[in-house]
Amino acid sequence: MNAAERLDNPFFTVDVHTHILPENIPGWKEKFGYGEFITLEHHQPCCARMYMDNVFFREVQDNCWSPEARMRECDDFQVNVQVLSTVPVMFSYWAEPKDTLEISKFLNDHIADVCKRYPHRFVGLGTLPMQHTDLAIQELKRCKELGLKGIQIGSHINQMNLDHESLFPIFEAMQDLDMALFVHPWWHSAKNKMGKYWLPWLVGMPMETSLAICSMIFAGIFERLPRLRVSYAHGGGAFPATFGRIRHGWEVRPDLVAVDNTEDPAKYLGQFWLDSLVHDPKMLRFAAELVGTNRISLGTDYPFPLGELDPGQLILSSDFNEQEKAMMLGDSALEWLNMKRSDFGI
Repeated sequence: MNAAERLDNPFFTVDVHTHILPENIPGWKEKFGYGEFITLEHHQPCCARMYMDNVFFREVQDNCWSPEARMRECDDFQVNVQVLSTVPVMFSYWAEPKDTLEISKFLNDHIADVCKRYPHRFVGLGTLPMQHTDLAIQELKRCKELGLKGIQIGSHINQMNLDHESLFPIFEAMQDLDMALFVHPWWHSAKNKMGKYWLPWLVGMPMETSLAICSMIFAGIFERLPRLRVSYAHGGGAFPATFGRIRHGWEVRPDLVAVDNTEDPAKYLGQFWLDSLVHDPKMLRFAAELVGTNRISLGTDYPFPLGELDPGQLILSSDFNEQEKAMMLGDSALEWLNMKRSDFGI
């Protein structure tokens, strides 16, 4: 959709799924002496190459690090607020926990600084050394002190799915500290068997998000932590389309499925949020009918090409009524973040 075709957006709009990097990233591989850490090579103005362990990963523009560039584009797209989170390749869960903590602090300080400078335009999510329970909770508390409103984590932590017992105290601390949780799929588990056709992103990530949701449902996370506010990226991935199969499995083989939580999985529909990044109006309608329009929030994966390139247009061009559109474009996100429009000067 070009600018001339774009639908005007009269709604207060919050994009819950946007990624940001610092403009300059330390040489962590040289400092720590190992690892496939990310580096940036600013090879021309407003453009940089990302490298992972000295292997080219992707090219990014200045809207990946410049809040001013982001605000200009947000004004063009009529997006009032972006929720900032790091690029998932920065999670570094595979590193030594103390090193991941240092990286997390660097990234969290950067996001907190952007939000402090532009409090009416940006909200921040932190990142944690999730592979170490105590260090993760330590940094979670610091994120709260920095003014961040939540945390982004991966769909798995190394070899651990989100039902792992070491992660529950972190989720419990998130609930106690009133910190929102954003779960983003992570491609590492798929990359070795899905090397061609960009399949880790096209197939692996939707599978990963469903894995994360099911792990948390069947582990009883939502049952034990009813005030934990969780949102999942990419419209819940494969979860909405396969929920009938998931629930049927719970019904016919409870001996395999209901081993940690005997409650019907349908009980938790509406207890968690999904972003709107599904690229298809029929899928958006189906997801909204599954969890409720009050649990769908605009998410675009800005500034990356697999995201919604004209933010909000899928919702705006849909056949939802005005109240439902207002909910999905902004109000649902505010409830997830536990914020109000007045927090943004509105």
